Amino acid sequence: MELDTETVRRNVASALREDLGAGDINAELIAPSTRAVARVVTRDPGVLCGQPWVAEACRQVDPSLVLRWHASDGQRLAAGDLLAELEGSARNLLSVERTAINFLQLLSGTATRTRAFVDAVAATRAVILDTRKTLPGLRAAQKYAVRIGGAKNHRMGLFDAFLVKENHIAAAGSIAAAVATARRLHPDKLLQVEVEDVAQLHESIDAAVDRVLLDNFDVARLREAVAIASGRVGLEASGGITMATVAEIAATGVDFISVGELTKNVQPLDLSMRVVAVKRG
Repeated sequence: MELDTETVRRNVASALREDLGAGDINAELIAPSTRAVARVVTRDPGVLCGQPWVAEACRQVDPSLVLRWHASDGQRLAAGDLLAELEGSARNLLSVERTAINFLQLLSGTATRTRAFVDAVAATRAVILDTRKTLPGLRAAQKYAVRIGGAKNHRMGLFDAFLVKENHIAAAGSIAAAVATARRLHPDKLLQVEVEDVAQLHESIDAAVDRVLLDNFDVARLREAVAIASGRVGLEASGGITMATVAEIAATGVDFISVGELTKNVQPLDLSMRVVAVKRG
């Protein structure tokens, strides 16, 4: 899934409207001719993510701002690392600061948490996936951060893959009926069914789905499901998975593990931008 530059543009434009409104009255404290150099550093260790949003924020505020990166998206960071330098109009540097830092700290937090989960299952076959539990309007950004953190994206939304859940099954009448309709309407889309017990797992396998989501299965039932499927269908574990449980879940042999907290419970990295040089015109 490639990054959509138009989505980045819209994200940044919305954030700048929210922050600048009719104009930055704080920037009016500084003479228009004043130029400055500012540095962005991290106070936390982590994984850097968000460069496209920072670059776009600078472009929208002032295309003449110079942005020099000292680290790359996906790079592991130590506390105190210099991430970037910005140079140009002091007014515009300060106007872009909060929007740029907000994107960078949020997405770096997502990438950092994702990398921790990926590292925890590195000795297994399991692939870490995200979910649709994202911040409204920032799904593409957070899913980009998940990829930067080393995991894979689940579906982007309700349009690009089927996930047949309990309410769909109830309304359609059965797993078989829901699957048959899905295959007829959109045969090219990934078709996954969420199951709550072994009986539904058997129904899904018989219906020849692409993947089964094992909802809140404990470790013993996950092992049983892996044995039943015997490689005939992809298996995804989901539901309340944490850093404390993910390694044991991965060791059961499931193919995928979806983790809502990658994008839902985000702890942003603690970043700071400081002006380090000023030239008054």
